[in-house]
Amino acid sequence: MSHIATALTVSIPMLSWAALANAVPPPAPLPPLPTSQQLAWQRMETNLFVHFTVNAFTNKEWGEGTEDPKIFNPSKLDARQWARAAKAGGFKTMILTAKHHDGFCLWPSKYTEHSVKKSPWRDGNGDVVREFVDACRAEGLNVGFYLSPWDRHEKTYGDSPKYNDFYCNQLTELMTNYGPVVEVWFDGACGEGPNGRKQEYDWPRYIAIIRRYQPQAVIFSGGDVRWIGNESGVAGDPCWSTFDPCGSPDQSAEDGIKKLQHGTPGGLVWQPGESDVSIRPGWFWHAAEDAKVRSVDNLVDLYFKSVGRNSLLLLNVPPNRDGLFCDTDVERLAGFRKKLDEIFKTDLVRNKSASASNVRGNDQAFSTARALDGDAETYWAMDDGTVQGWLEVDLGASAKFNIACLQEAITLGQRVSSYHLECLDGTAWKTFAQGTTIGQKKLERFDAVTAQKVRLVIEDARACAALSTFALYLGDL
Repeated sequence: MSHIATALTVSIPMLSWAALANAVPPPAPLPPLPTSQQLAWQRMETNLFVHFTVNAFTNKEWGEGTEDPKIFNPSKLDARQWARAAKAGGFKTMILTAKHHDGFCLWPSKYTEHSVKKSPWRDGNGDVVREFVDACRAEGLNVGFYLSPWDRHEKTYGDSPKYNDFYCNQLTELMTNYGPVVEVWFDGACGEGPNGRKQEYDWPRYIAIIRRYQPQAVIFSGGDVRWIGNESGVAGDPCWSTFDPCGSPDQSAEDGIKKLQHGTPGGLVWQPGESDVSIRPGWFWHAAEDAKVRSVDNLVDLYFKSVGRNSLLLLNVPPNRDGLFCDTDVERLAGFRKKLDEIFKTDLVRNKSASASNVRGNDQAFSTARALDGDAETYWAMDDGTVQGWLEVDLGASAKFNIACLQEAITLGQRVSSYHLECLDGTAWKTFAQGTTIGQKKLERFDAVTAQKVRLVIEDARACAALSTFALYLGDL
């Protein structure tokens, strides 16, 4: 042991001093920054929502809270089918409506009789939440829950202190009985209780419960993730992950929606947008909508308008009365992933020869190759104070492309605020696409271009650029 210790004390300091002498520091982070949970969430790109409750049996979108639990009997329920379909579609997380506005609980809550335990399904011994969680784990998917704050069945609703206790008890059940959760989803739906009073939700208390029991979870509409301002699955362009949560006193509803869609350049907090949309016209299953499922091309278009605009796509797929995803919905999910895989199969600039107007400290650790290696953890960076510059790629031969993918190293913050793409046309550079901010991912679609040399030109940035990905594709759009 003494010989090993001596060798270590001699060799390690010598190597460390040599490395330190030549090290070029990375760019200083530009706050606000994503937490590790937010970073993991943004990199998921697409998650699946599962809206399921008594509404599947009453043909309603919003239940009344008066439904008899006996109507809930999805005799063929197979949560593994849901999970397999989600996995085939490339989704990383499933989020279940454990309780919607009707107040019917998909788990046997100790705090109400209005739940699966009073239904004929599984002879009253079933737990949809448990089967959902087990299915997610079996297919390698993450788990998320939606628990509606509005409960049209619960008699204490409107008596704010009592109902908040009730709601927190149910939230605690979900947060403590089913293992790790990566996202908890709320909405702001609020009504009057039986006493005629509007319920006042105790949001700080709700959030504290999640932080205590599921600290790795991101909270939708709770500070971690913001609503994108619509239910059409389309983010604004530009779309910043930085955001100022508080609006001005004279801010109109329209201005508030625009702010949700676009974020705030250099905003106070990191609060990326989530673009929610249903694969059908409604959020719950209705037989009349079986012929109205979104096409594969429409789903791909939504991907470009959400994920491709620095947002996350949350796509809802509702089970039918049997407790199954319909065949058409399952086929569309698989087709969606197949087409995306085909579009992004061949990166035309991967590991090609490249140069730049500036490389941070002339250090290979920040060279142009770092933006072309397909590794989200490496990046091309410029020197401090350099907010304009270009990265040029030689494809080696003339090639045709119609899609560009750009990604920033967002662990350092969202920095780029203006850019354009150009190609060498004879002896002159010609612009074929332009944009504002980049963030986690920005996808540009344009009329097909044929060229050998291509440039990304950073026109302006909040700090020196740090680009983790520059890629070009030829896709069937």
